[in-house]
Amino acid sequence: MPTTVEERWRQFFRWGPYGLLGIATLIGSASATLFMDRTEMVTAAALVVAAILLQVVWHRRGRRVVAADGWACETPEGGPALVPEAPGLASLVYFVLRTGLAFVLTWLNPFFAIYACAGYFDVFHLLPRRLAPTGLLVVAVIMAGSQSGGLPPTSVVQWFAFGGLFALNAGLAVSFSHLSVKEAEKAAERAATIAELGRANSRLEQALAENSALQAQLLLQAREAGVADERRRLAAEIHDTIAQGLTGIVTQLQAASAAPDQEHAEAHLRRAADLARHSLGEARRSVRNLGPVALEHDDLPDALRKTVAEWAERTGVDTRFTVTGTEAPLHDEVAATLLRIAQEALSNAARHSGAGRAGVTLSYMGDEITLDVRDDGHGFDPLARPERRGDGGGFGLDGMRARAERLAGTVTVETAPGEGTAISARVPLGAP
Repeated sequence: MPTTVEERWRQFFRWGPYGLLGIATLIGSASATLFMDRTEMVTAAALVVAAILLQVVWHRRGRRVVAADGWACETPEGGPALVPEAPGLASLVYFVLRTGLAFVLTWLNPFFAIYACAGYFDVFHLLPRRLAPTGLLVVAVIMAGSQSGGLPPTSVVQWFAFGGLFALNAGLAVSFSHLSVKEAEKAAERAATIAELGRANSRLEQALAENSALQAQLLLQAREAGVADERRRLAAEIHDTIAQGLTGIVTQLQAASAAPDQEHAEAHLRRAADLARHSLGEARRSVRNLGPVALEHDDLPDALRKTVAEWAERTGVDTRFTVTGTEAPLHDEVAATLLRIAQEALSNAARHSGAGRAGVTLSYMGDEITLDVRDDGHGFDPLARPERRGDGGGFGLDGMRARAERLAGTVTVETAPGEGTAISARVPLGAP
């Protein structure tokens, strides 16, 4: 059964003329004696048979009649349902012959105008657009003749009735055809809009697929970046904790082996054991991404004060620690970063500078905090290659800079051969 408007129209275009002809024939037969003599009855019967043959021939040719929305209707042989096709010569001949048969039948019996009214529905399907109004007027003539009492009119009153009914039929036909054309244009616009929406949906699906692939790529890059960042963090933590601790242990063991007596040797061994335990704890905290143990119970100034004191005791370097400005609460990562930078700077001073004095200053300066580590050691050429500076390949300086940059801070180094070294780290007070 037809389920859409288009399918119902296709069924009407195919079977509608048969149905209208059948109804007209039944009513015409019932009223034959009122309008026709015997000869006219035989002629009407022959014309009805001719009309049936015309319909059969037309549909056997499998013509596609173009619907008002510009799409062809389904062929009787089951061809394509909707195919764009313009009216051709065959459809013009079919319309002319069918309308001519309807005109003659209506001349014989006005009730055969029922068959003629099929032209109102398919005139735009069968005729070119410029001939469609003419086809409508011809059908209106047939309908007006039937409604006024039959063709031809036989009295003045009937002629007046014919004229009025023709004007009415023609006006209605033209008006409805105009509305049909407008509706067809809207349908074509809707079809074009739907087609454009379909293309837009296709482009959107393609864009979504591309975005999905891009998102997967970004996730992979983010994962790789996270892995690389974690590796850098662990490398810096290992360098600042385990490496420094091992260096201190080696130094204390060497001092123990060179001690002049047992008491001094045991003191160095105790320091080596303390450094080993401290380094082990720092290594565990680094793996868990925890803050330095020195900040577990103390704020940054106190932790730096203890760190500096322990370093001075271990190295024998005269070191002073100073705090300037008004102390303010710090984010844990800011405190941990500055403490690690201080530890690394002091470790470098102990290994490479040969300093006799050092100083560490923590300055609160409004919207930033500054850490300065100075020594009176040998210094070095900051433009020299890392391996010639004697700073372990420069990892310590690069690590300090990387830590500060993670908090939008900076690390600067002022040094020259024989003039000592000053390392300054600046970090925004409100960072992370």
